[in-house]
Amino acid sequence: MNREHRGPNEKLGTLLAAAGISNAGLARRVNDLGAQRGLTLRYDKTSVARWVAKGMVPQGAAPHLIAAAIGAKLGRPVPLHEIGLADADPAPEVGLAFPRDVGEAVKSATDLWRLDLAGRRGPGGGGIWQSLAGSFAVSAYVTPASRWLITPADATVARDAPAPGMNHVGHNDVSKLREAAEDARRWDSKYGGGDWRSGMVPECLRVEAAPLLLGSYSDDVGRALFGATAELTRLAGWMAFDTGQQEAAQRYYIQALRLARAAADVPLGGYVLASMSLQATYRNFSDEGVDLAQAALERNRGLATARTMSFFHLVEARAHAKAGEAAACGASLAAAEALLERSRDGDADPQWLGFYSYDRLAADAAECYRDLRIPRQVQRFTEQALAKPTEEFVRSHGLRLVVSAVAELESGNLDAACAAGTKAVEVAGRISSARTTEYVRDLLHRLEPYNDEPRVLELRERARPLLAAPA
Repeated sequence: MNREHRGPNEKLGTLLAAAGISNAGLARRVNDLGAQRGLTLRYDKTSVARWVAKGMVPQGAAPHLIAAAIGAKLGRPVPLHEIGLADADPAPEVGLAFPRDVGEAVKSATDLWRLDLAGRRGPGGGGIWQSLAGSFAVSAYVTPASRWLITPADATVARDAPAPGMNHVGHNDVSKLREAAEDARRWDSKYGGGDWRSGMVPECLRVEAAPLLLGSYSDDVGRALFGATAELTRLAGWMAFDTGQQEAAQRYYIQALRLARAAADVPLGGYVLASMSLQATYRNFSDEGVDLAQAALERNRGLATARTMSFFHLVEARAHAKAGEAAACGASLAAAEALLERSRDGDADPQWLGFYSYDRLAADAAECYRDLRIPRQVQRFTEQALAKPTEEFVRSHGLRLVVSAVAELESGNLDAACAAGTKAVEVAGRISSARTTEYVRDLLHRLEPYNDEPRVLELRERARPLLAAPA
């Protein structure tokens, strides 16, 4: 259904012409995007003509789908105001800004937290992220990364005048947020980003962190507060990424980077950029993945610990491998390994890096060589990664098993591939991780030439409940 808008929508018409999209073409794209979200839309060229010539405003998710369709053709995010639909729900813009002002940064982050909570409580549980699915644009990371590189720390974040009813914030308040972040990290590693407890992170941000950010605090306490909040926000993004909600993850990462800048925590900002890099690489934007990882490295030279820099090099290697750049990948892996060997237990490593050890380096190296199609190296590093299975990192163990299965398959060892795949399916069934399920799906796709083999048929049968489960 449409509602009246005053006069022709010249903005929409102009942008359609710039994108080279016809009225029929836009209608088709909007219908297709809607179908991907479970919506049955029947727009046609006449519908689009009404939007442009008569200024009719489509209701529901349509304005967001129009923006996503045009943005996909232009290769950049398209805000609603640019297509003359600013009076529709502004959800697509929330969380994408990287304000220069600290006060505006707080507003940008808290607006996102409220939006996500409303989305989780919305009909069907998919909320706003279901309507925005497909709106991820790697170009949205350009401005945040550039502004962080130029100025990775705000001059001051002290806040003297709390809002009515807000209290003075102390280090004890910050400690509670850090404890929440640590607890959430453990749950995420053990049960996956889709575990019901993952909803506690946005809830904590909205209920606990937001009132503190609006309180009063010294510069010292404020820096710590912004740092703890940035950790929680990055973690919310990581959980969204793990459950396949790429649009939510992107917005959380951008806000986490802005909060890390307010914290004057350059290594933490680098960690957020590394998370952005992993997402870009996962989405097949390997060049941008390299850029984001190198941004993290460049700003942290001489600041971050050896183990922190090792992880950033490892993320860089992942992007190089996805791009098929074997030499560059090898150099990054060598740098990551050398730095990890230089690290010592007494180093001032950040708490959020507690997951990173040689096991993780070996696991990611195996994925690098999988992307480079060198199965012998995949097997070598996967054996090291799986040498010490632990209940603490269940999801990682499942991912490593899938990578091992792929390596065995590419080496011609069908029995070993199916055995590893069976173990991976068992692990994946114990957690809630769309990413792990996607890895299993990819393995089964690679096994299609052997569909007549009883071992493969048995593996497919075991995986059926996992693949049939709702996302």
